[in-house]
Amino acid sequence: MPATDPKLISGNANKPLAEAIAKRMSMHRGMRVGLVDARVERFNDQEIFVEVYENVRGEDMFIIQSTSKPANDNLMELLIMADALRRSSASRITAVIPYFGYARQDRRTKARTPISAKLVSNMITAGGIERVLTMDLHAAQIQGFFDIPVDNLYASPVFALDILHQFDGKVEDVMVVSPDVGGVSRARELATRIKAPLAIVDKRREKEGEVAGMTVIGDVTGKKCVIVDDICDTAGTLCKAGEVLMDAGATEVHAYTTHGVLSGPAVERITNSVLKSLVITDTIEAPAPVAACKNIRIVPTAPMLAQAIVNIWNGTSVSSLFDTNSLVPIYEGLYPRGMWGLG
Repeated sequence: MPATDPKLISGNANKPLAEAIAKRMSMHRGMRVGLVDARVERFNDQEIFVEVYENVRGEDMFIIQSTSKPANDNLMELLIMADALRRSSASRITAVIPYFGYARQDRRTKARTPISAKLVSNMITAGGIERVLTMDLHAAQIQGFFDIPVDNLYASPVFALDILHQFDGKVEDVMVVSPDVGGVSRARELATRIKAPLAIVDKRREKEGEVAGMTVIGDVTGKKCVIVDDICDTAGTLCKAGEVLMDAGATEVHAYTTHGVLSGPAVERITNSVLKSLVITDTIEAPAPVAACKNIRIVPTAPMLAQAIVNIWNGTSVSSLFDTNSLVPIYEGLYPRGMWGLG
């Protein structure tokens, strides 16, 4: 075991998640873990200023900061916090980025366009960060943009536990659906975990941002359909896919999405949609309208992230968290162990 305990510091992007991670580590790992006392503020011209009030010399530091809306501000907070810690002689700096912004710009889709995800990875590495912990990168190849270790956690094991709990006794009626061809591998993994069949909604676009038509590949008649995706932004495609599935004979439509960006009219669309529920995680702090929406439910990622931080700190496997047998004890307060025959 390392000589010093891990230390957590949080920016302003998602303080409730940072506090939940610290609490989880304190409760279940027998160590006192709190957030390092610091201030992350802005001058009148919106310049970001960071001051760390505790000694961090020789410490193993974990910065918890999603780069969600406002993406540029939160990214700069992360970089400036890393610089403050590096200049304060921290021994190692790990960036815990539950939601990695700019991940949708992972390749050149047209001439004269940037690969912003690569630029962001360069900035993070140049800022003195030595390791990144994130969840459900929009494109897995982004890990290769970094010249430092990147641990990419997956929400699908937690979603599998939640589906088995919510559909207890009815799992044989569940069908997992990918909302597009590009998300088939993600949907297949979840389908394999819960032993459910797989369908695909094939969408065609005539203009950027506009869906011209959708076709269901697979028989969803009489099925409780579960759409799985990594990001829900304006929810237009998601709600349209729900309507197409209901027209194709589905009895219910639910959706599981890791990152609830939920911008613009998203909450109103989901409220008025055919979706019986939308399940998101807390990688992005939910604003009041999202938290109040009757058919949006939030599952926590703090147990998984806390365990991943502990594993990084003491040099044990992070990939063990992809296994259901390892994950169930971590989430036993939410999902009874006996449901999966684990005692």
